[in-house]
Amino acid sequence: MLTGFPGATAPIGHDGDVQTTHELASDRAPTVAFLQWWVLARRLIRPAWRTGEIFTALLAPAVFTLGFYVPLNLVMTVYGHGLSSYAQFLMPMIVMQAVAFCAISAAFRAATDARDGLDVRFATLPMPRWVPFAARIAMAAHRAVIAIGAALVCGAVIGFRFYGSWWHTVGFLAFSLLIATALCCGADLLGSMSASPEATTQILVLPQLIFGMVSTGFAPASQFPGWIQGFARNQPVSQFVDGLRALAGDSTGNAGAVDLATLGPGLAWAFGLLVVGGGLSWRHAARRSA
Repeated sequence: MLTGFPGATAPIGHDGDVQTTHELASDRAPTVAFLQWWVLARRLIRPAWRTGEIFTALLAPAVFTLGFYVPLNLVMTVYGHGLSSYAQFLMPMIVMQAVAFCAISAAFRAATDARDGLDVRFATLPMPRWVPFAARIAMAAHRAVIAIGAALVCGAVIGFRFYGSWWHTVGFLAFSLLIATALCCGADLLGSMSASPEATTQILVLPQLIFGMVSTGFAPASQFPGWIQGFARNQPVSQFVDGLRALAGDSTGNAGAVDLATLGPGLAWAFGLLVVGGGLSWRHAARRSA
């Protein structure tokens, strides 16, 4: 039961009748909807600092860094990766793993809300149907910002540096957050439709392994068998990693050019996931409130 929730009561209209949810939706000011979003976002963000969710967002990049850099550094230095250090080559993949972990957490949260009946409860309240979804995405973005910051700290420890201009660095951060938001939108939709936190988590682990391991995040595409090089080079995770690697730059100048040819495919995948995930989530919420 939400107490003190903005717009949770049904006021009396000018004709003396109680206004319905649909009538309220047309009369509600944008500021009320924003306040409702803020209340729901705080409902998710504040407990996360007490329950340890934020700690896992900080710890996960450190685990990924140790798990990937320590065993692969010597091997990839021998076989070659084309950059000044393996830390410079690996850093975008550490960011990708960190935001993928945030997406799994977002799916778990959405599935938990659906299982506990909160989505049905929210659908009966006088609020725009996008508000609960937007609140969950705000929580996911909050967790992603922390995870990306932790990943950058871990990268700095192993030797990663930014070699481009200041706006390349800003672009790296913005692109990382865009990828995180896009993945979280898709994961939130899956969790809302599944309503099973355990099953949702298991479903998302396999794509993360496949797209992560068979990508250019750990090794250049040329080091894969010929029959799978095309997939490794062109799949979404590789496009994300290549774009981030170009924005980070390298002292050798071999990280890739910051141009449309390099960044375009990754941006297209990110915006595509964002639009499709957000649109389908909107339709899914509309069916629940119908």
